[in-house]
Amino acid sequence: MRPHVVAQVAVSIDGATTGFEADQARFYALATLWQEDVTLVGADTILAQESAVRTAVRPGPRADGPLLAVVDSRHRVHNLEALRELGYWSDVLALYSDQTPARPPDSAIQELVTGYDRVDLAELLELLGRRGAKVVRVDSGGSLLGALLDLGLIDELTLLVHPVLVGDAPRWHDSFTGHLDLSLANVETFLPGITWLRYCIASFDAGESVGGDG
Repeated sequence: MRPHVVAQVAVSIDGATTGFEADQARFYALATLWQEDVTLVGADTILAQESAVRTAVRPGPRADGPLLAVVDSRHRVHNLEALRELGYWSDVLALYSDQTPARPPDSAIQELVTGYDRVDLAELLELLGRRGAKVVRVDSGGSLLGALLDLGLIDELTLLVHPVLVGDAPRWHDSFTGHLDLSLANVETFLPGITWLRYCIASFDAGESVGGDG
């Protein structure tokens, strides 16, 4: 059985994921509500934080933390060892496809290979479920979240909406092509004007996407 999948995204009023200063403290305080077993992140999200990771304190893996799983079909992320040392996760799992470029033979990072050209997200979740994962929190917007939505693999969606308009910036749902009916489960407003919307997925019509690294 695949785990329960919740997608959590910080967005502007017009749906952008960049171009504004997100309330990270509030975002990650809310994230603790799910007590996830796996944090699922796309390569683009990790790459956007490379400079912060380089200068961050590294206390080492957190024994009781979730597993960090990074979707990286093209093998663009090369700092996975540093991510493991940040003190948020128990370990890191690199998610590759059959066609992912060769990796260094001495890498100490766990790998999971699924799919041919792109990571097969449906199979991935089934495999994580077999490993004992009950809850997966998707901490990523862009192509990864769009692909998961297209495949009907999101059970719960939460948006931390910031009172700002960004305009020309990537949107949290990227190229999602399906139709989604949402059931509003909770609304909370925090100062200064930030609104937290929590939805359950009511129904889904499939699109065509297979995988993503957003």
